[in-house]
Amino acid sequence: MDTPSPHQAVLDEVAPRLRRLRAEHGLTLAALADATGISRSTLSRLESGQRRPTLELLLPLAAAYRVALDEMVGAPEVGDPRVRLTPRALPHGGTAIALSRTPGGPQAYKMIIKDRGSEPDLRTHEGYEWLYVLDGRLRLVLAEHDLVLGPGEVAEWDTRLPHWFGSADGRPVEVLSLFGRQGERMHVRAKPSA
Repeated sequence: MDTPSPHQAVLDEVAPRLRRLRAEHGLTLAALADATGISRSTLSRLESGQRRPTLELLLPLAAAYRVALDEMVGAPEVGDPRVRLTPRALPHGGTAIALSRTPGGPQAYKMIIKDRGSEPDLRTHEGYEWLYVLDGRLRLVLAEHDLVLGPGEVAEWDTRLPHWFGSADGRPVEVLSLFGRQGERMHVRAKPSA
């Protein structure tokens, strides 16, 4: 025996809902026909399930009953549209939240970096990184450069260069990071006018 599709199950419930709505409003088929312009025989067949509901028939019925169309047909609720991001602890303190879910290609992260101490431990690996400071002050050591970035500042580099980053003043730093494992660079297509 085949299991009905979720859409079929919704459609199967329309007929009893229409009967129930008419009874709740205390209307006869004749009164409803006058209010909607739909013939009594069509209304009767809709309520008995002998006729499939169409949008042309359901819209005037929804108006007559003063109910939303999705409520009248019992459409399933749309799921919660919010994305539930799962924070991940960083090895040297702080948190990273993956903002992209597509495997391969550049990955986006929001990171909160805690104080990692003042002695940088430079690392190298394959890839290309782009960081945007949202809040706080970020210390970035990149080969022979020792930089401090504030909110709104951006840095990008080939991660095969020795690098390290952490808090510049002992307070947490919030950054957006785009990282391409294969060395993909980020491309800025529009620049602000001066």
